[in-house]
Amino acid sequence: MQRLYYGGDIITMRAETDAPEALLVSDGKIAYVGELSEARKRCLPGAEEIDLGGRALMPSFIDAHSHIAMLAQYTDFVNLGKCESFDDLVETLTAWKEEKGLGEGDILVGYGYDHNFLKEQAHPTRAVLDRVSDAMPVCILHTSGHMCAANSVLLRDCGITADTPDPEGGKFGREADGTPDGYVEEVPALVKILLPVFSRIKTDFNEQLRKAQEIYLKYGVTTVQDGATNTAGFQKLAQAAGQGVFRLDVVSYILADELEAVAAAYPAYDGQYRSRLKIGGAKIILDGSPQGRSAWLSKPYEGEESYRGYPAHTQEEVDRQVRGAVENGRQILAHCNGDAASGQYLAAFEKAAAASSENLEKIRALRPVMIHCQTVRDDQLDEMKELGMIPSIFVAHTWYWGDVHLKNLGPERGAHISPVRAALERGLAYNFHQDTPVLEPDMLQTVWCAANRVTRGGQPIGQDQCVSVYDALKGVTCSAAYAYHEEDRKGTLEEGKLADLVILDHNPLKTDKREIRDIQVLETIKEGESLYRRE
Repeated sequence: MQRLYYGGDIITMRAETDAPEALLVSDGKIAYVGELSEARKRCLPGAEEIDLGGRALMPSFIDAHSHIAMLAQYTDFVNLGKCESFDDLVETLTAWKEEKGLGEGDILVGYGYDHNFLKEQAHPTRAVLDRVSDAMPVCILHTSGHMCAANSVLLRDCGITADTPDPEGGKFGREADGTPDGYVEEVPALVKILLPVFSRIKTDFNEQLRKAQEIYLKYGVTTVQDGATNTAGFQKLAQAAGQGVFRLDVVSYILADELEAVAAAYPAYDGQYRSRLKIGGAKIILDGSPQGRSAWLSKPYEGEESYRGYPAHTQEEVDRQVRGAVENGRQILAHCNGDAASGQYLAAFEKAAAASSENLEKIRALRPVMIHCQTVRDDQLDEMKELGMIPSIFVAHTWYWGDVHLKNLGPERGAHISPVRAALERGLAYNFHQDTPVLEPDMLQTVWCAANRVTRGGQPIGQDQCVSVYDALKGVTCSAAYAYHEEDRKGTLEEGKLADLVILDHNPLKTDKREIRDIQVLETIKEGESLYRRE
């Protein structure tokens, strides 16, 4: 089947000035990009001609870091993102409980609350959630994914008491006498709550995955990530793949300690797609959330004498994980929000590079990734350049939590969050992400953030770090493909590449940068097949 697109702006992402007249798709791949007359000569009988009518055609967007499996689970939970107070939380959760007919023996889960935007400026406690129910477990997840709150029933069911110690790299909130108050912070503590929660919820995971994919498609995304997949999680993804659930390409990064065992158990997925799923490499988490004040900084948070957040692992442990990745030829991604965490990651790679004369080139070829990069310093970007490390920048923080960062980090550090311009000037192959389900995978909102850098409160934040719209688009197309080692088949419109396309109602390169986020995705196409059309 052939389709010929013409009559609008075709943004190839090969160069900003590149403006071909037509694009021909044949059997799921791009067969020609160039003059309309030549494209028509190459059309076979029965080829479909599609007049763009002045709209814009460009490569579909590539999600450089998110959690599709988590988003899938969230599709059956109550969204608390619009709650502005504890009373709002209680009202929303109670309404959901009644709507779903939940009672004793069930479990109620909400997601997306943000204490920074609640009237109380605090995390809800078990006392708040006990107002929803004192008979069934209630758990609500912070929008960052780094915290949650549990009611008394859930704490009891999970065996969390005054005698339960805080695990290394995490903590339980406590009342004055040591009794857990329901607040839970960071992965080592979260797993003691969330694993029992998720194990009790009966769901149709394949149906959840279908709904999650529709969310990505709505925003023009055709390649997505499942970051930090554990062994059981990959088993479920592989089962879904085998049943033909995936319409998008899904790249799974396995928790570092489990990667080799998973790869050995599923060799058909290791480094290659099978039924649209592949294992991309390893993932480690080195610190927490800057808006939650658990990210690990080199200098104290604003207003603190010494508190700098904390690491998730010792340097020795990170050294071991990075050394193993390099020895096994694995790409590795590390969650680093604080600059101290960034320093820990870089130090591990510098040790690995110094171990042998061949290691530095091997590291560069693996393209390790630093995820989030919220407070990464310029000198650390220089080190990343030397290592060939990719900054995957959560630049939408400038809008969503920019005001919070200015408060938590002070004007100088706060303004330097998500330093895209600094990465660009060093020639780093940066990309962007939304860490979905932290935020919806709205790529054009992210492009807007990178080009404008304005906080939700309307305050400019680090205007010296703005980049052009074209350079921002690279972060969700060609540079994101590079991070996946897929630049030979995705990210630009060139002959021989996959026909992964998106049609927009306006050309971002001809739109006032202040209006980029108002552009609408009209159609999302994966390998020539239309998977989403805006109604």
